[in-house]
Amino acid sequence: MHHFWWVIQEKTLKAHSRKFYPTYLWLVTKNLSLQQEFRIAQKDDVLGEYNFLTPLYAIFHDDDKTCSFQWTDFDDDYKIFYDSFINDSKLYADNHGMLAKKDALPPANAYTVSCMPWISFDGFAVHSYENKPYYFPSVEAGKFFEKDGKYMMPLSITVHHATTDGYHINEFINALQADFDAFEKYL
Repeated sequence: MHHFWWVIQEKTLKAHSRKFYPTYLWLVTKNLSLQQEFRIAQKDDVLGEYNFLTPLYAIFHDDDKTCSFQWTDFDDDYKIFYDSFINDSKLYADNHGMLAKKDALPPANAYTVSCMPWISFDGFAVHSYENKPYYFPSVEAGKFFEKDGKYMMPLSITVHHATTDGYHINEFINALQADFDAFEKYL
């Protein structure tokens, strides 16, 4: 498990009436998908890779304080992904249970990504002991806070060391930060 903090460009999102969660999902998925090491999977005892990942994320049900998993098909175009996320939210937000999309299973290239806006943390790890072999990363963000006039949040990434090293995580984090810093280019 690795732990990072980065500056959030919240004013950019507000100025364009964009929500943070789908933006975060798109940026994380985009940057993970750029590196082969994060896209490795095993099927029928053969290692291979997907061309991109699909975010499998938690949606919170305020009425009973539970979560369901949902996914939105990834698109390289931020606006298309964002609109698909908003549409999925409208269609499935009220569906309770393990999966919000009752008529389908997550795609084989789905990785776990979420945000826990209620707590800040110094370390968090998601381990998929029952889902072996599982080589995709798991990414969790925590509660925003302000420090020195900048919005920050914790980020945890859990990876399988058989496919991913610290170098790859560093490349991901640097690319993710660069995208957050220059996010307006995607609007």
